[in-house]
Amino acid sequence: MGKFITLEGIEGVGKTSNLRYIKELLEKSGHDCVLTREPGGTNLGEALRGLLLSHADENMSADSELLMMFAARAEHLAKVILPALANRQTVLCDRFTEATYAYQGGGRLLDVDKISELEDWVQGELRPDLTIILDAPVEIGRARAGNRSAPDRIEKEHDDFFQRVRSAYIELAEHYPHRICLVDASVGLAEVQKGIYEKLIDYGIVDPDVIAGN
Repeated sequence: MGKFITLEGIEGVGKTSNLRYIKELLEKSGHDCVLTREPGGTNLGEALRGLLLSHADENMSADSELLMMFAARAEHLAKVILPALANRQTVLCDRFTEATYAYQGGGRLLDVDKISELEDWVQGELRPDLTIILDAPVEIGRARAGNRSAPDRIEKEHDDFFQRVRSAYIELAEHYPHRICLVDASVGLAEVQKGIYEKLIDYGIVDPDVIAGN
């Protein structure tokens, strides 16, 4: 089986630019890397992503949102993630189930037991080998995200929602330190990427000697 790595964080922490950086490090270290995202990654997943993020249904119930996330995830696993892992490829995914615990569990205040049951049903024993959470105060993330395009249905939530999301992410890292870590994303990009690089080494994902060409 290949390695399964996920990148998480609230809006504005720099996931997009750092996904590219991580992919470059993985490839330099000899990984055959598949880059994907959630919700999305398949035709069905992208269609559900459009529904989840669109303003067309502002009053979508939290349970519907949760079930749609896992419907997209089930398809993603079947069509992209599991085949790639079986082919000994490394899967790098922009968000995964930790985002569900953070956004639907923390943000929407849904019972985490519901999420855990769906996680076990859809994923079985599969969990990421490493989840990197880019962490920054909500006000910093919101200020950065405000310079981008118009917010989607979830991005338009208030600060208290994102405070709960951030707290849930931090709690996940505290509970599962063997596979989830935090990287300070409130600093400059070079420092963030240094932190990411060190975590990839610490968790045995990349070999610094290989990257350096030694």
